[in-house]
Amino acid sequence: MTTTLLRTAGELHARARAGRRAVVMTMGALHEGHATLIRTARGIAGPDGEVVVTVFVNPLQFGKGEDLDRYPRTLDADIELAGQSGADVVFAPSVDEVYPGGEPEVRITAGPMGERLEGSSRPGHFDGMLTVVAKLLHLTRPDLALYGQKDAQQLALIRRMVRDLNFGVEIVGVPTVREEDGLALSSRNRYLSAAERRTALALSGALFAGQDRHAAQEALLARAREVPATRARAEALSAIGESRAAADTHAVATAVPGGPAAVRAAARQVLDEAARLDPPLALDYLALVDPSDFTEIGDDFTGDAVLAVAARVGATRLIDNIPLTFGSFGAAS
Repeated sequence: MTTTLLRTAGELHARARAGRRAVVMTMGALHEGHATLIRTARGIAGPDGEVVVTVFVNPLQFGKGEDLDRYPRTLDADIELAGQSGADVVFAPSVDEVYPGGEPEVRITAGPMGERLEGSSRPGHFDGMLTVVAKLLHLTRPDLALYGQKDAQQLALIRRMVRDLNFGVEIVGVPTVREEDGLALSSRNRYLSAAERRTALALSGALFAGQDRHAAQEALLARAREVPATRARAEALSAIGESRAAADTHAVATAVPGGPAAVRAAARQVLDEAARLDPPLALDYLALVDPSDFTEIGDDFTGDAVLAVAARVGATRLIDNIPLTFGSFGAAS
């Protein structure tokens, strides 16, 4: 399909609209993760709708010493990939178009959630992100906007902003896309040398280790609903040769509820090992948080959670996360 490049909001507003407009916001350097977002947007908007991909490297999101100048700009390739994935328009405004009076004096403030994890590591980042998202929502006037779950804290803050400030737009989260080796797709992956990439696999490896521990614990606790967890029953089962059932019953009887601590420990072990590699992984944070506010969960927590990690390998900083649900064994079947 033919994809139109537009540089101004006026050009975009002048387009005739029939169905719903879906927007995918990017900073360019598009990859398969972005392509998945665009294809999902195409599917939701339908043949009568319109898919707009924004390409804008937002200077407000980069702190001192971060890679604004180094960030890749590949507009021609971005337009090609966007078109192949189903985009009708690539909206690539200049800095002057987005910030006509220079850097804005009035900005969106992310609040307490924006000061945790990524916000603590990158002060001011989320204020800049929300400010440009708010501006791009006004400039593009979509019915829905799609964002990747790889940036889980960003997605949570955008949803909160839209709800708190009454934006008339639907926010859609799209699952993280990974490369074959498990590394989450990111424009920054291209900075990694072969050796650095091997070390970087510890981020997804740690998350998968935590996920595996979580799944094992949830399965064990699910069996607790069906098997009386008493030592006497385990001993009785052993006496009649039911060793597997006895082992299960003993495990249930001695299991410590509150899997979050074990999930953190399983992930931490992988990261600790990666810190001893050459080149080493420098951990920024490992957190298991409530996605509603990104505060750490306790061992008695039930419900949805996010296991998140951020680290540097060489000069490149990477983030990743996976969703988990605690207490699902108690859900009605």
